[in-house]
Amino acid sequence: MPDPLCLLFDCDGTLVDSEPLLAEIMAKHLSQAGLPFQASDYMTDFRGARFASIVTHLERVHGGIDDAVRQQIESAMRGEMHERMGSELTPIDGVSKALEALDSLPRCVASNGPEHKIRRALDSTGLRPFFGDSIYSAYTVGSWKPEPGLFLHAGRDMGFAPADCVVIDDAEVGVRAALAAGMRVIHINRFPERETTPAGAIGIRSMGDLPAAIDRLIPSLIANSL
Repeated sequence: MPDPLCLLFDCDGTLVDSEPLLAEIMAKHLSQAGLPFQASDYMTDFRGARFASIVTHLERVHGGIDDAVRQQIESAMRGEMHERMGSELTPIDGVSKALEALDSLPRCVASNGPEHKIRRALDSTGLRPFFGDSIYSAYTVGSWKPEPGLFLHAGRDMGFAPADCVVIDDAEVGVRAALAAGMRVIHINRFPERETTPAGAIGIRSMGDLPAAIDRLIPSLIANSL
């Protein structure tokens, strides 16, 4: 019999503290292309969102840009992000200790980001050994949060039914994707002053709270499998 649950982790903002860096780089390149954007816009309105969705929103507000310009922005942004992650990226506080405490449970990373970016983030912060090659990208699957397809694919590929999966995500788009997939979800709400945990999710404040939250879930998941 498999373990009673599988843990599906988001990456940016959940495992690695990449969002402030991403917001800074995104603001630089979008603004240079004529789409006014501040780092604070990402942190307050677009955390966890797909880059293409952010650009589409900005074009509706400020006017469209050429496809070639759009591709140039994304390429330049991702190139700078890749370079700076190597020296500036840090893990979320408490993440290594939490992963060690949950070492007996199967786990994977399921992120809206490209696979090379996920691997770069995990390698740069020393978290890769916790996950190995159990990495799932929305770009590979062809489904982006808040749609449930990424989580459904990752859970199925890991060998678990949705009811036996627990998603750990810090952004509302990820929480809603997990709920739509029929999975349990733990929302690491690091900004409780401006964000609320959606109904149906378990809210915690930090990675340090994660092992206890998982421990509380295990008995009910085991009961559901009998």
